[in-house]
Amino acid sequence: MGLYADLKKFLTQSTFITMAVAFVVGVQVGLVIAALVSSVINPLIAVFFKTNFANIGLVTVNGSTFTFGILLGAVITFLVVLIVVFLAFVYPYSKYQARQAAKAGPTTKTCPECCSTIPLAAKRCAFCTTTLPPDAPAAKS
Repeated sequence: MGLYADLKKFLTQSTFITMAVAFVVGVQVGLVIAALVSSVINPLIAVFFKTNFANIGLVTVNGSTFTFGILLGAVITFLVVLIVVFLAFVYPYSKYQARQAAKAGPTTKTCPECCSTIPLAAKRCAFCTTTLPPDAPAAKS
């Protein structure tokens, strides 16, 4: 296949489209959270410092002040984005995967001789070569 055909195949795969949509949504969530941090959280923190949060600085050298307020705002934004993404996407999806795995049932069993975990369809243990009885108990996977 040619380069054009490979590129077309790549762009029309469902995984690429899903990834592109997730990226766009992620960027928008980040922008909303950045606005929340800059318009709500930073002013609340600035109340304690009695100054504009972006102007909070530690050291002034030759008339230049090294501010850490902007950096601290970026760190707060990152942490809030991290928490939101975890609570909105990662945690529910991991719970969904656990439910799906529980529905599927076990996929492995334990060898009664050597206690190794082997595939459920195995008739002989790959580790000790014991012939397995058809009713060997399934292991929790």
